[in-house]
This record gives sequence, structure tokens and C-alpha cells, in this order.
Amino acid sequence: MSRVLVVDDDSSLRKALRIGLAARGYEVLLARTGEEGIDQVALGAPDVVVLDLGLTDMDGLEVCQRVRSWSGVPIVVLSAAGSEARKVAALDAGADDYVTKPFSMAELEARLRTAMRHVAASSPEPTEICVGPVSLDLVHLGARVDGRPLQLTPHEFQFLSFLARNAGKVCTHQMILQAVWGPGYGEETRYVRVYAHRLRRKLGDVDGRMLRNHPGIGYELVTE
Repeated sequence: MSRVLVVDDDSSLRKALRIGLAARGYEVLLARTGEEGIDQVALGAPDVVVLDLGLTDMDGLEVCQRVRSWSGVPIVVLSAAGSEARKVAALDAGADDYVTKPFSMAELEARLRTAMRHVAASSPEPTEICVGPVSLDLVHLGARVDGRPLQLTPHEFQFLSFLARNAGKVCTHQMILQAVWGPGYGEETRYVRVYAHRLRRKLGDVDGRMLRNHPGIGYELVTE
């Protein structure tokens, strides 16, 4: 049985999708906000996500981009008619497909099946990343260094996991900001410096050899 996560702040639509998808043999998870949706992707391990772009707590594009920074779960976005620019932006942010409101359940199910087939045909998404002494559990959002558990905030975990996915590469301030805080960020380099300092302290990386700073450019998680 495939598991579908529906992220939508419209209670009527959530109910309709829960009933309609369950009748077609899907297990349905529900999230009312973007933050709940991000948590459910990590904890509920859905096979596919139905994401409304018009959420109240954050832009659906930000949800898509944040999820895509650490998960390859297929995402089908729901968008209002006439919002072509939003559809393109969603695809650029990592969405696999989109459905325009109003839509039929048959159309949505076809899109879900297609998105899941494409992912099944590609290489499986890793559930753990190890870079030197650092290991990250991407499913349970756990982190360790030399076997020692790290107590990280959600943003700290996203920061570290983004660097780990790109280990050995210099990630610019803008890349980090957009992956961790969302597409609306790009100039707030102070956020990056503060969080890099916090991560170094928690990693015990006092000399910056593990989390290397490239002044004026960004940061790199060293693979040595």
C-alpha cells in the first residue's frame, strides 16, 4: 500500500483527498501547515507528497525546496488556475509534477502513479550520510560525531545535512540560505555565520578543519 502525504490548509480539501485516496487503496497522512508537512516527510516516510502551494504559514515553494534539500520523495503540487509562473517555480524548486485546481481524483491519482514510477526507476534516496566522523540519519533527523549524539535544532540539522550532501564542495552563502531558510533568503549571510559557529561548537571543530570557512564565499564540509 502506497503512503500519500497531503499538505494543505484547506480542511475541506484535506477531507476530500483523504476519503478519495483511501478509497483507491492509499494510506493517507495529513498535514495542515508547511512545518507539519516537513516533519511528516521525515517521520511518516511517505511514498509521495501532495503539496498545496498556497499554505498560510509558509510558501509552498519553500516547503518544496526544504524537503528537496534532503529527500528525494516525489512531490506533486496543487496550484490555482492561471498561475503558470508558480508552476514553473515549483518545478524549479524540485517538484515532480503539478495539478491545477479544480481537478478530478482520477487525474490526481494518475499524476501520483507517474511521479512514483519515475522515482522507483531512479537510484534510491540514501537514508544515512557519513562524512568523516559525522553521520546523519535523514529519516529520524539524528546526527552523531565520532559516535557521540549531537543535539541539533531543525535549522542546524538542515544546514549540516546540506553540507554533507555536498561534502567536499564549497557551498555559497546563498545556496545555504535558500536550502535551509527558503527561496526568499539570499542576503542574510549573518545567519550562515552564526549557525556555522554553533555547528562547529557542537561538532567540537574548534579549529575549523571539519567545517571549513571560505571567506566571502561560503562553507565546505571536509571529507578528509
